[in-house]
Amino acid sequence: MKFDTVIIGGGLAGMVAGITLQKAGQQTAIISTGQNALHFFSGSFESLKEANPRIVELFSEAGVRLHYKPGVWLTPLGKFRESALSLEDVDIFPTPQFGRKALIVNFLGYHDFFSSFLAEGLEKQGMSCRVRFLNLPELEILQQSPSEMRSVQIARTMDKLWEKVVQEVRVLLKDEDTVLLPQVFGLQDPSVPGRVRSSIPARVVFAGTLPPSVPGIRTIILLKQRYQLLGGTYMMGDEVVRAHTHEGVVHSVATKNLDNHYIEANNFILCTGGFFSKGLVSNPFQVYEPIFGLDVSYQEDRNLWYNPSFQEDQPYMHFGVKADENLHAIQDGKALENLYVAGSVLGDTHPEFGTAAGAAIRTALHVADEILQN
Repeated sequence: MKFDTVIIGGGLAGMVAGITLQKAGQQTAIISTGQNALHFFSGSFESLKEANPRIVELFSEAGVRLHYKPGVWLTPLGKFRESALSLEDVDIFPTPQFGRKALIVNFLGYHDFFSSFLAEGLEKQGMSCRVRFLNLPELEILQQSPSEMRSVQIARTMDKLWEKVVQEVRVLLKDEDTVLLPQVFGLQDPSVPGRVRSSIPARVVFAGTLPPSVPGIRTIILLKQRYQLLGGTYMMGDEVVRAHTHEGVVHSVATKNLDNHYIEANNFILCTGGFFSKGLVSNPFQVYEPIFGLDVSYQEDRNLWYNPSFQEDQPYMHFGVKADENLHAIQDGKALENLYVAGSVLGDTHPEFGTAAGAAIRTALHVADEILQN
């Protein structure tokens, strides 16, 4: 098989690059293992501090609605982080104190929503909090197995039960001006979060949960549909196992599912993510990139790889493959002519592109533009 560009990785960076190239008339393929950082997506595009019309249009055409409002967003652990662009149902507040009194509502038996952490974080900002649990009979079958009481399983039920949840919340509501609910609405029907908000006589904030992320999965689904509608080839549940590189040029890659059938392309983009999606791999002696053997920036002293405090910044999250100023991947100190790198597999090696989701989008667009200009 031969394509103009092959994208290795179907996360946020891979989808943005694929959609951009397909819109420009290229024939592309995305090879995706099915597991990526969007499963952890908070719904906020951190480090994107401007309302870039190009980004908003790309997501809007896929049915992903965004809103722009510089400020802070609330993390699942009750902390606040700067942001400006987020999904429509994820709030950005001017200041961390966005209300006077808050009612935090969880579902009985659901342990992936940290009510106590949220209450503690909001109370530090001067808000008074009350935590209550809803006992919904429709969730009892899920409670029989702890593995079923997860965000995605609950979300499949919530889109059908949102009106009942609203009624229960209205009964619980006293003099609170804010209601916090788990971010488990709108997986199959993106209009549900808006309906919930308009039906409760208080400000409704959908707070993040332990992954998998419902807004993230919804975003994956919509971006994938848009990419395929544009004619892109999406190879789901497959992974690249080896590559054929000669004299600084990548000629083809082979995948687990296609066995010995190589996939050729004029250009390749590596969007395999960080440690979670195995874009980077470690052993007791080193951190390495497993497909091409690219050069990686990391601390040689293993004791400096992590911070013992769970809630503190973890150094290993900043490790990444090396790339030149145009994001050509570097192998043995030399840039590969037609292999580009985008997304979190870069770590913090190119801080000029920002961090997290913002970096994924910026690097993907930069790489796509580089390919189209050459």
